Amino acid sequence: HTTHHAPARRDPVMAALARRIRKAHRNLVAGTRAVLAEAGVDAPRAALEAVAYQSWDLLEAMARDSGAAPAAMRVDGGMTANDWLCQFLADMLQVPVERPENLETTALGAAFHAGLATGVWSGLDDLSRTWRGRDVQQPAMPAERREPLIAGWRDALRRTLTHPAPDAA
Repeated sequence: HTTHHAPARRDPVMAALARRIRKAHRNLVAGTRAVLAEAGVDAPRAALEAVAYQSWDLLEAMARDSGAAPAAMRVDGGMTANDWLCQFLADMLQVPVERPENLETTALGAAFHAGLATGVWSGLDDLSRTWRGRDVQQPAMPAERREPLIAGWRDALRRTLTHPAPDAA
């Protein structure tokens, strides 16, 4: 028995819109790369720095709200395979950055949730005992180098938020 499906009917307006969005996205990425390259900016490094600066913003807000700063930062995920990023995080956050043996933890997190739901683990304390460290990056950047970098990030963020791009209107 063979099942025949009618061909999917595409809405020509939606198809045209999708093409325009894909083209705009390609142009945005290509344009951003070109502008950054022309300005002498290393785009991959800038992206990694942005992760560290955003993490700094988040930790600052958490410390302000809770009145306590973390003693260390545990990280995971594909980006944390990058030694430079982890060291820059440690330098910006001024706390040790700890990486686990298993950096790719998305599936592991889903398994942990399932295990919690089914009683494999009794709680978060049980789960925390499964963590195994691989290495730790210690803060090493002097304050006189770090503080101007953070000031530059704050200034760039302020300018971005208060001065929309000319074509944004």
